[in-house]
Amino acid sequence: MNELPLYLDYCATTPCDPRVVEQMLPYFGNYFGNAASKDHHYGWMAKEAIEFAREQVAELIGARPQQVIFTSGATESINLALKGLVEGSGRKGNHIITTKVEHEAVLDSCRYLEQQGNTITYLEVNKEGDFSLEALERAIRPDTLAIAIMYANNETGVINPVKEIGAIAKKYQVLFMCDATQAVGKIPVDVQIDGIDLLCFSAHKIYGPKGVGALFISKKLRRTLVFKQQHGGAHEGGYRGGTLNTAGIVGFGRAATICSEEMEMEGARLQTLRNRFEASLLKNVTGLVVNGGTNRLPHVSNILLSGIDAEGLLLKVSKYLALSRGSACSGLTQQVSHVLTAMGLTKEEAHQTVRISLGRFTKMEDMLYAITILSDAIKEMLSEKRLNIVKSS
Repeated sequence: MNELPLYLDYCATTPCDPRVVEQMLPYFGNYFGNAASKDHHYGWMAKEAIEFAREQVAELIGARPQQVIFTSGATESINLALKGLVEGSGRKGNHIITTKVEHEAVLDSCRYLEQQGNTITYLEVNKEGDFSLEALERAIRPDTLAIAIMYANNETGVINPVKEIGAIAKKYQVLFMCDATQAVGKIPVDVQIDGIDLLCFSAHKIYGPKGVGALFISKKLRRTLVFKQQHGGAHEGGYRGGTLNTAGIVGFGRAATICSEEMEMEGARLQTLRNRFEASLLKNVTGLVVNGGTNRLPHVSNILLSGIDAEGLLLKVSKYLALSRGSACSGLTQQVSHVLTAMGLTKEEAHQTVRISLGRFTKMEDMLYAITILSDAIKEMLSEKRLNIVKSS
């Protein structure tokens, strides 16, 4: 089997940490019980393991265990939060404020809600991916139910002023739903300090397994304002029907604890690697621009390669590097990034942009290798382009 390319797409997903896999393995074998089986030891053991994992996940975000429910992933959590909130509000408000650079799970849910007669305000962002807090405050109306704004962007890594958003939400007595899928486990997230009412995130972004996520629901919303969207039993406090993924949840809990313990040191290490990568690449190749300003997640680089087709570049280096052009959730057909165009890039420029995201298993020698491969490939493509221009003139 050929050696796999160096993986630099940690925003799309992360490999399971071996420590997480080790924790999960018994729950595929000896401890295979259904946590909803209340009459024997197999069910009791599964239930106990899930509740311990709930404590671990809650600790990572500054919540109480009873405020965390497990889902199949962040997308389900977002759907449950937004649709469940609107349905559960009893039409006390049908207006939601979001931004144009949210993840598709939020934007698609908002479009669906619009079709059901609700009103959505989509805030503009500037060239660095930031929106105006003043514009957010002006957008609030008497019928505003919630603000739905992400913690950090999945394409550019831009971190939003979450604490300030929470303060505005509290000031006007509207709810704050936050998609923190890219932020949890990478930077400190505390639902109490940040004033968040609903928080969505996923295990597979923090070196846990795919197919499991979580939704934090604040105490003031419990049992009153979020209606279940998946029926078939009274699992997870009545918010979500379906047998729980015990092994996945156990892995989620272990992954959360590792992040709690290692996040500060790991974040500093990744930021050093990221900064070294950007500085070296910008020095080696002229005309490159980093999208998103300086207030970004420590492991994310979104780079405009002026004059270079990103798809062509990724194909050229695919034997050596695994990179992406943006979100892995935009479907099988690669579309122009709505995030980049909202930031003012043209469609052509958006097609000339790549995202590099580092992770726990990225080493300094990996970065130096990636810099060499990318620099050489970009220079070669630019040289070929100039040659073709000369030939055609």
